[in-house]
Amino acid sequence: MTWTSFIEGISPARLERTILLGVKSLWMHKLRSMLTAMGIVFGVASVIAMLAIGEGASHEAQEQIKNLGSQNIILQSIKATNSADAGKEERSFILEYGLTFRDIDQIQATIPGVSVVVPGRKLQDFVWRIERNVDAVIMGTVPWYPVMRNRELLRGRFFTEIEMKDRSNVCVLNSDMAAKLFPLSEALGQEVRLQTSYYTVIGIIESRQAVASGSGGGLGGDTGGGKDEGEATMEMLLPLSTLLERFGEVLVKFRSGSFEAEKVELHEVTVKIEDPDKVVAAADAIKHLLSRNHKNMDYKMVVPLELLRQAARTKQIFNIVLGSIAAISLLVGGIGIMNIMLATVTERTREIGIRRALGAKQRDIVLQFLIETVLLSGAGGVIGVVMGLLIPMVITHFAGMLTIVQLWAPVLAFTISVLTGVVFGIYPAMRAASMSPVDALRHE
Repeated sequence: MTWTSFIEGISPARLERTILLGVKSLWMHKLRSMLTAMGIVFGVASVIAMLAIGEGASHEAQEQIKNLGSQNIILQSIKATNSADAGKEERSFILEYGLTFRDIDQIQATIPGVSVVVPGRKLQDFVWRIERNVDAVIMGTVPWYPVMRNRELLRGRFFTEIEMKDRSNVCVLNSDMAAKLFPLSEALGQEVRLQTSYYTVIGIIESRQAVASGSGGGLGGDTGGGKDEGEATMEMLLPLSTLLERFGEVLVKFRSGSFEAEKVELHEVTVKIEDPDKVVAAADAIKHLLSRNHKNMDYKMVVPLELLRQAARTKQIFNIVLGSIAAISLLVGGIGIMNIMLATVTERTREIGIRRALGAKQRDIVLQFLIETVLLSGAGGVIGVVMGLLIPMVITHFAGMLTIVQLWAPVLAFTISVLTGVVFGIYPAMRAASMSPVDALRHE
């Protein structure tokens, strides 16, 4: 019997009658059928849930990287660990390191394709609003910073080039800091105090997580002033010219009986490359240029485009691993179906012999057992898809973890469940069909 003749010999009426017979047979043993299908149910549900969790984690990571700008190259000042001038710095009590305005001039003059440069200087200090205060990252930057770093202004505006030129006492707060200092009133138009100077709040910018920024927040480039990854950073943005005029070249910090003095011209520089295909090449050129100016490696480079490519590769590996683990559950479920169907064949040997004696052909017996296995796996697949869609929702609600169910995930899982029923049902069906009617009738 070939598969072509098998398919051609199935009429719609015969197929309908066989399906009804299969449903009746499974319904007669409801508990056994339900337990057999549970392996498929949990296999399908785990496939969908694991892929949703992996997709959600990957999406969050990629969004955080995209916020840095795929055409950007981010340079950050760090304290050198192998400084040849360490003794000299200790004698002067001032630690000098990091990026300089000279670096910016050389990058713009020698690296082709550089369209925009955003310098930034940071310090960590308390910002006051009457009796309220927050420990914040103070960043001096330029008017085009929000566009370059994909930061959305929620209310108000960012400072202008005129205010930059005039060294105006204006500032922009992130939403977390605005909510902390102004819990019951509107922050726009109000004043906050930094040391002895007052600054007018002209805008509220979206907050970002310290882990998402990938950049330093305090002296020495510590993220958010030593905050844990994922913790919201209080941030106050000033015109770079204002910060340089108010605080000078040397940043001095007194805290908990300690004294720190650092001379850092720029804590962060963001370089935008016009052609996305030349970002990696430009990053290599910038790294070579900086290595000649900074013998102590007092800087680090972040290339979001490379991080995005790495995240995509990690996502692919993650999905393969999770999918493979979940597929094992489907395999176990398929083996369970085969085991039960083999036992059913033995149990129903006499029934098979009677049907063969009454004129049933081999394809009728094969079709009957195949339909029963497909019904088991199909019903398990449907229940598994429902569970697989509910589990990510429960995880998101109670754990606060982002989960994303792609359309193809439940379709793929259900298709695999049905194919599992077919593959693992073929052998029991063929074994039942190959029985001799005489031997089957003699079976007790």
